[in-house]
Amino acid sequence: MAAPLIAAKPKPNVVLILTDDLGWQDVKCYDIDEPSPMETPNIDALAKKGVMFWQAYSPAPTCAPSRCAIMSGNHPARAQKTHVVGGAPPSPNNRHSRMMDPWYSGRMPAGEQTLAKTMTENGYFAGHVGKWHMAIDHNSFPQPEDQGFDFTRSDRGAHSGPKDRLTGFATDAEGDPYRLDANGFPYHQNNEDALAFIRENKDKPFFLYYATWLVHAPIHTRSKALLDKYAERLGVDPSDTYTKDVPGQQNPFYCAMVEMLDYYVGQVFAYLDETDDPRWPGHKLSENTYIIFTSDNGGMEGGPSERYTDNNPLDRGKISAKEGGTRVPLIIVGPGIAKGVQTDVLANGLDFYPTILSLTGSAVPQGKHLDGCDLSNLLFGDSANPALVKEADGQVRDTMTWHFPHGVALESTIRVGDYKLIRNYDHVSNASTPELELFQLYATKDGKQQRVDIEEAKNLASAMPEKTEAMNRELSKRLTEMKASYPYYNPNCDTDLPGKENVCTVVSHKKEGDTVTFTYQENGAKVVRADLLYTLNGGQRYEEWFRSPASLLAGMTVSAELPEGTTHFILNLVDENQFLRSYPEINNGGKAKASASALSVIDGDVVMVPVAVETTPSRSSKPSSFVEKDTNKDERLSRDEYVGHGTAGFDRKDKDKDGLLTPSEHSHPSFAFADQDKNEQLTREEFASIFERQFESLDKDSSGFVTADELSR
Repeated sequence: MAAPLIAAKPKPNVVLILTDDLGWQDVKCYDIDEPSPMETPNIDALAKKGVMFWQAYSPAPTCAPSRCAIMSGNHPARAQKTHVVGGAPPSPNNRHSRMMDPWYSGRMPAGEQTLAKTMTENGYFAGHVGKWHMAIDHNSFPQPEDQGFDFTRSDRGAHSGPKDRLTGFATDAEGDPYRLDANGFPYHQNNEDALAFIRENKDKPFFLYYATWLVHAPIHTRSKALLDKYAERLGVDPSDTYTKDVPGQQNPFYCAMVEMLDYYVGQVFAYLDETDDPRWPGHKLSENTYIIFTSDNGGMEGGPSERYTDNNPLDRGKISAKEGGTRVPLIIVGPGIAKGVQTDVLANGLDFYPTILSLTGSAVPQGKHLDGCDLSNLLFGDSANPALVKEADGQVRDTMTWHFPHGVALESTIRVGDYKLIRNYDHVSNASTPELELFQLYATKDGKQQRVDIEEAKNLASAMPEKTEAMNRELSKRLTEMKASYPYYNPNCDTDLPGKENVCTVVSHKKEGDTVTFTYQENGAKVVRADLLYTLNGGQRYEEWFRSPASLLAGMTVSAELPEGTTHFILNLVDENQFLRSYPEINNGGKAKASASALSVIDGDVVMVPVAVETTPSRSSKPSSFVEKDTNKDERLSRDEYVGHGTAGFDRKDKDKDGLLTPSEHSHPSFAFADQDKNEQLTREEFASIFERQFESLDKDSSGFVTADELSR
């Protein structure tokens, strides 16, 4: 018996495709200036079916904070989730570090009212496919099923790293797990999972969050044909590696990865176009499905050992809040949206939550704060009219803010209309870094924008002091409202910093019940803030730290309440010069669990654990390769000393980004490279992508992971 015709359209479906590290200039249809060598026919065709945004941004310049922001609707600064991993006490990378990152959360809170939860509450079946990374580790809590998803699969598919990227290619062989299809592309389980979700759930309203593993490192391809194609097009030898100092698209592996990404998402687009909608007879799935295609951050340009991509004309890339790190492709298509439209109206990944709810007629949860704007009026109306995008208070949105107090960037930025301000935090006694930079990206006249300086090359801060100060005040206002955290100066750094000699010292501590009291001595600088850093699972595999405010009392005393279940804790004191005093000192540079240096709660008592102090290895303990490269015998390697010996990976090892390698930073390069999620352990997959030795022979405790210690034995 034929299904009865349905007069009205059923609830629309939503497919949100979040690519990994795909740059603004990696997609062919976004080409400006130098033509891109990469081919993306399916994404280009998608752009002609809807609205293509030229000024779309990610919420953050790195993966995890953008993903959490998109799924929670909360700005990274508000969520205290501003970088990858997190959930650790602030500590300097090494004695050369002038500044240290603030504490930031390791994950999205388990109780967050996510987009997935809201969609399921509004009658949708929610699926996640691909990369997650909204916790301190890919496999740690919370996982997609903890955040409202009914379906989740995370296979890396053809992006699983080969042992040798010059030989690990897919074939036509029947038993090859990456067997080439009729078009010569490797079988990709990650994409097959996305197609499977749609096939299995097309009879109900579905929300698919498809987070691709492409085009993130490792940089390789299973398609020899694509590699050869781009090697010939670029005029390069795949066995050669071009450094980041060489401009332009130079990497045939990366180009092949971009085309592979295009091919796989093209299969999803084709399936929606060609498949009948069981809920709407006589129509295809694509006629009632909204597709949002974008990236989690700007393109990763690579390092001195290898250039991945080139974001030119944008400056920098991933791990920077400059345009190259935050501007991303964004295409939105679906029923009622005009086709073939290009717009200069600002958009942000934070806008997806309210926009998807509006597109699907879903209610915003009561009391739910959303930092983004609903784009639906723009999508259904005049897509060139910025007045159609409004803040919650009804004001037209013309301002966006980014906060990235991390790594070498250490910056916050704000864009207001045509102008963008960058605030650099590591500017004190640092002649090479101005505190404020102002750039005019565009000039708007009669509603039309003309490109001026999207390269962020001409600093106008001195020429326009009033505008600079006004934008800086607005940036402070917004960050203050979100209770943003800021980087700290390191009182133990080996360089001169004004105020370093005035940093307080902690004299004593005492615990009574769950209350801990600390006394400290000010040495010329006033203490203005106190925080308790604590963990509930000290010493465990996924050790995670949280922060709660402590009370500054009279008599240079601090009082803090230990949350129930605390196993270890640390006191942080911040003075008026933004120096951080940690008690005990945590000087491991993130290389060991913080609980090894913290105060430990055992049977109700507080045990002082000896603080791990970073020491300079003796000459005999240094790797011979380090001694050989250290030509001036200053116990550190400069870039010239390092690269001059033809070895790759300087930027990867330079953890504190001070332009120098210590002996500890120089050690274990293979382990550091393989440890993609930076959790100090290698999964079987990470291990197999780099090493040829047997996994089991090194996994001494049969945990399924190889630690750095096991590897070094």
